[in-house]
Amino acid sequence: MKENIIGVDIGGTKCAVTFGEQQGNKVAIRDKERFPTTDPDGTLAHLKQAIRTIMERNGLNRENTRAIGISCGGPLDSSAGVVMSPPNLPGWDNVPVVDIFQKEFGIRTAIHNDANACALAEWQFGAGVGTRNMVFLTFGTGLGAGLILEGKLYTGTNDNAGELGHIRLSDFGPVGYGKSGSFEGFCSGSGIRQLAQAAVREKLQMGEKVAWCPDSDPEQLDARMVAEAALAGDPLAAGIYRTSARYLGKGLSIVIDLINPEMIVIGSIYARNEAFMKPFMEEIIAREALPLANRVCRVVPAALGESIGDYAALSVAANA
Repeated sequence: MKENIIGVDIGGTKCAVTFGEQQGNKVAIRDKERFPTTDPDGTLAHLKQAIRTIMERNGLNRENTRAIGISCGGPLDSSAGVVMSPPNLPGWDNVPVVDIFQKEFGIRTAIHNDANACALAEWQFGAGVGTRNMVFLTFGTGLGAGLILEGKLYTGTNDNAGELGHIRLSDFGPVGYGKSGSFEGFCSGSGIRQLAQAAVREKLQMGEKVAWCPDSDPEQLDARMVAEAALAGDPLAAGIYRTSARYLGKGLSIVIDLINPEMIVIGSIYARNEAFMKPFMEEIIAREALPLANRVCRVVPAALGESIGDYAALSVAANA
């Protein structure tokens, strides 16, 4: 039996409202509205209008729509349905967004932070279908994570479970999550950029040019530029990605020993560069993780690709 669900993805720069038809562990995206994020009042008004537009266009109403799911950057209180001052959403201070939508549309509404929502999406609709114990890592601009334990999302005492990016892996290193040498520092777009800037500055100070650094200005570097140079065979860029991959292996070894998952799903940067990073990651896991735990755990790229934000919001609705 197909069920109608609506997903709301609230991001720092853009928002999207998606209509999906769910049947078991499959969901088909039927319609979508997207627009820039502005101030809280303006964005909420735009979200309401986008939901109304999609519902009218597709013959949806409170009787034939199962739920609305919201994916939003944290911190937030998923039980109370309140967004609590996320750093990428200035002005969103204790906004009771679930209550606002439920009163407006009369449809059951739920919310989770974006990493937890992505974990639900990959577990229900992507690479993790059929697993009971799965960990999802974003590995994008930052390093977020979501935990599926014993067949359900685990959020912890106050929605802070799975903040793996805050684990310190080294006393020194790139800064992520407000901590130098953190998991996020080594394994995120921002962290790879910091590694690249430091490596390129060393070369420039020694009078050497770096072909893939625009205008010899390290401030212009990003993780994509480093990846392209690494894949083209540049030894400096390849060394930067090897460093990230090895620290990824170190961080995942902790996860494997602590949680004993059957699968770890990694998105964004890792998913795009798996062939290059996997051997170095696996080398460290083989050395550091408990063999029995490592034997039952597969590390795989996320399956939902660039549409994961849409699926993430829909998965919150599917699990409401």
